[in-house]
Amino acid sequence: MKSRFERNPYRELPDGTIAKVFPFHVSLEGHETRILCRDDADYNTFVKIICVCARRRNVILVIYAVVSNHAHCVILATDQGAANAFAAEVKRIYPMYFSRKYSDQSVMKGVDVSAIYLYSDYYLRNAIAYVVRNAMDNGAESIQTYRWTGFRGIFCGGIPDKNKGTYRVSGLSRREKRAVMHTDDDLSDVPWLLNEHLELEPATICDWHYVEKAFLNDQSYFLRMIGGVNTAEMQSSLIDAPRVRRSDTDFLNAVNDISGRWFQKPVHELPLDKRARLLKYVSNCYRTDSAQLARAFEFGREEVLRLLGRNRG
Repeated sequence: MKSRFERNPYRELPDGTIAKVFPFHVSLEGHETRILCRDDADYNTFVKIICVCARRRNVILVIYAVVSNHAHCVILATDQGAANAFAAEVKRIYPMYFSRKYSDQSVMKGVDVSAIYLYSDYYLRNAIAYVVRNAMDNGAESIQTYRWTGFRGIFCGGIPDKNKGTYRVSGLSRREKRAVMHTDDDLSDVPWLLNEHLELEPATICDWHYVEKAFLNDQSYFLRMIGGVNTAEMQSSLIDAPRVRRSDTDFLNAVNDISGRWFQKPVHELPLDKRARLLKYVSNCYRTDSAQLARAFEFGREEVLRLLGRNRG
């Protein structure tokens, strides 16, 4: 029997507390699509940094993909601030590794990273499928054989490949942890396993329960979504929108499109409480400012700033 999917469940966070969590998509790209991963060691390290940063910022990693010039994650976080903090932490830590190895300090300089709230089951499922589908953009022959996504951790019962040697991250000595995991963080309580190549096993780092429930515990449904995801739509919604400043006309059209999906009405027909709710979402998802938000939502600029919890300026 298929269990009911809860998009905003209560989950145990890395710090051990239980809280209601919300799904976010995070994308990270190099400066002007610079190459972020030049060899297998870079891919391996990027995945590990994503895991360490998720633990530091108390968010849950659902699924991930690392390709040569960018990375994608779906995470569960208690709020927008926690999701943004995770994105910022990865942006801070990976360039430090890259700089030490290649003496290049500008790999992600000037890059905006943002966490986009996945406000519907439709966008959540498509975002997960889109993240995994990115393996094909990196020249992979198949998603199944691509080593730098969480795909292999889904629909395997949370059990890594038994034919590969596994090592517990929690059992590493301080020196081994620094060499293998690139951190001095206390990882004594993590369930993560390393394979014979000292790569993290996806089944031990991803919330595979959440992914499987999102796809109604149906592996064929999951695979169909990966094969049929509209990559252009996801690129626009999850990556381009937060980075590109739109004209007022295009911005209003985008706002009305979301308003129609959420409430079946254009934004100017919404009551104040629903407009305020939509305002906060759009502010996080689009590159805009309080003046443009005020014009689109028909609020005064002071009211926009108040609703967003910002000081005037």
